[in-house]
Amino acid sequence: MQIRVLGCSGSIAAGSRTTSFLVGDNVLIDAGTGVGDLSLDAMARIDHIFVSHSHLDHVLAIGLLADSVTRLRKAQERPPIQVHGLAPTLAALRQHILNGVIWPDFTRLPEPDAPVLALSPIEVGQTLLVDSQLVEVLPAVHTVPAVGFAVRPGERAADDGAWVFTGDTGPNPALWERLASMKVACLVIETAFRDDEQLLAHISQHLCPRRLREELAQLRTPTDVYITHIKPGEVDAVMAEINVLPTPHRVRALTGGTVITIGGA
Repeated sequence: MQIRVLGCSGSIAAGSRTTSFLVGDNVLIDAGTGVGDLSLDAMARIDHIFVSHSHLDHVLAIGLLADSVTRLRKAQERPPIQVHGLAPTLAALRQHILNGVIWPDFTRLPEPDAPVLALSPIEVGQTLLVDSQLVEVLPAVHTVPAVGFAVRPGERAADDGAWVFTGDTGPNPALWERLASMKVACLVIETAFRDDEQLLAHISQHLCPRRLREELAQLRTPTDVYITHIKPGEVDAVMAEINVLPTPHRVRALTGGTVITIGGA
């Protein structure tokens, strides 16, 4: 199972793309601006989009992708792209983006009985089998309803372990309780702010290095840890604070274009 990092920044700048991961060739975890670096044919292969929460940096490409691939998918007689999210997240997409004002409602286009998008609600604790991957919905703590995801190969899940993405989250005891009974092969966790912005991190329900240390201390087995959602221009400062933290984990900044492999190809 391969996960390709399309975008991992907390905002945009030259060379920075907001959060999106491509699992295999047909599953997106979040749909930030990084989706725009895919070819049109690659976009047309997307059958599932798992959305962690409704903030723009994680959902911006959903409507644009739908518009881009409508003709190709219709010609190929492909079914609607399933957009999986918490019920409040899907309601926000429908009300604020796919509303005919900000963007057309592609849950009814090109035809109401054959749309390019279908909204599919999920719940924390649910596990979905998507092709050969198991996708588990994990708890997150954010300013809007939010989740993370654990993705593992469906056939050898216990042996290979899971790729875990926390989503945007502040301190999250329920996450570590769940991960204590899961083999974590790789953890992607956010750290959006420096320690001198700890108050802002608290208000916005994000992490700073000091809080990251407390979170990672609850992960018992040494693991590859990738830091995501750092603001453009802040990567060196945030990572300098993280790199001096005492931790048994192998911690590094996540970069766009990285390919993470779990359990072989």
